[in-house]
Amino acid sequence: MQRVIVVGGGPAGMMAAAVAAENGARVTLLEKKEQVGKKLKLTGKGRCNLTSALDGDNFMSGYAGNGRFLYGALSQFSNQDLINFFKKRGLATIVERGQRVFPVSGRAEDVVQVLYRNMLENGVEIVCRHRVQGVEIEGLRIKGIKVEGGFITCDSAIITTGGMSYPGTGSTGDGYNWARAIGHHIIPPRPGLVPLVAGEEWVKKLQGLSLKNVQASAYRIDGSRINQDFGEMLFTHFGVSGPIILSMSRDIGEVLYRRKETVRLYIDLKPALSEEKLDERLQRDLDIYSRRQFKNSLDRLLPKKLIPIIVDLSGIDENKESHQVTRAERRKLLQLLKRLEITITATRPIGEAIVTAGGVDVKEINPKTMESRLVKGLYFAGEILDVDGYTGGFNLQAAFSTGYLAGRSAAGG
Repeated sequence: MQRVIVVGGGPAGMMAAAVAAENGARVTLLEKKEQVGKKLKLTGKGRCNLTSALDGDNFMSGYAGNGRFLYGALSQFSNQDLINFFKKRGLATIVERGQRVFPVSGRAEDVVQVLYRNMLENGVEIVCRHRVQGVEIEGLRIKGIKVEGGFITCDSAIITTGGMSYPGTGSTGDGYNWARAIGHHIIPPRPGLVPLVAGEEWVKKLQGLSLKNVQASAYRIDGSRINQDFGEMLFTHFGVSGPIILSMSRDIGEVLYRRKETVRLYIDLKPALSEEKLDERLQRDLDIYSRRQFKNSLDRLLPKKLIPIIVDLSGIDENKESHQVTRAERRKLLQLLKRLEITITATRPIGEAIVTAGGVDVKEINPKTMESRLVKGLYFAGEILDVDGYTGGFNLQAAFSTGYLAGRSAAGG
């Protein structure tokens, strides 16, 4: 019987352990925290966006970093396979906006419980509060796992320790150090999906303001567009966050970290209206409130909290009566509404990221098995790999699929 040690009790680790055991291996899962699935319980704001219901090329477009590496894992355990996996075990799913797949119960806890029970049913030994200190190799083959006060021999080991986001849940980058120590190259970890830091002070005054149905566009210094998205965003005490910002942050972060440039973010507050139509709307509102002070004439157009900021940025005298606003001033106001500019200077720290970009270089991993090309019997799965996707369930699917393939391969399946 193949002796397999899985290090890390996240989605990849729990899937890998159960699949290895199901394929006849004697499996022990080691988790340093007091319980498995801590980070998984937080995903999707506690609802757990399991995967995406997109198919084919549309699904693969959800991966920004090394998506091609996942073809082997996804062909063995696809998004539909994952949905069926949970359905077979009594957890129904539902497809919501953006083809995001959630458990019908809306509880990430239920997802963790299914994975936990699946391990127990397949005979996995689960050991929590157990700190691993490294990987022991002999020649070019795995020998065992170093733990506090001892050493555990094994035929195969699967490292699923995650990245460096949400360190309180156990993702503190331990696996990177172990992989590096035995010769693996680590692509420098950085925040993947993460809120963004703004340079303008006025942004902080909008803390707590959520904008719906806006369009955000990000540009490099040279004027080339990075990306664009439509939906909801949120102002914070440091800058901007919310669904579209998190979705865009991966590629924006690439520019911030690799090119060491600031990024220009432009918010179209009225994307449904052309400039011509919005100008007509402005004229109409200014006429309706012609005797009001300018600062009191934008109530029908903007959220109350945003009005003083727009008034200030427009340079128009706030006490001027609306009918006195000139055509040139109205033009400046129009540009603000269609291209409200925010300077993005940085991302928030990696500990606040939803997912980590970077990790174990996938060139050194066999995509057909998840086995190290450097050490026989050593496998990697999940966020520890240099693979990452956008929001929408892609990162969890990558964890489940690579975990499945690693577990089956480690057991000799």
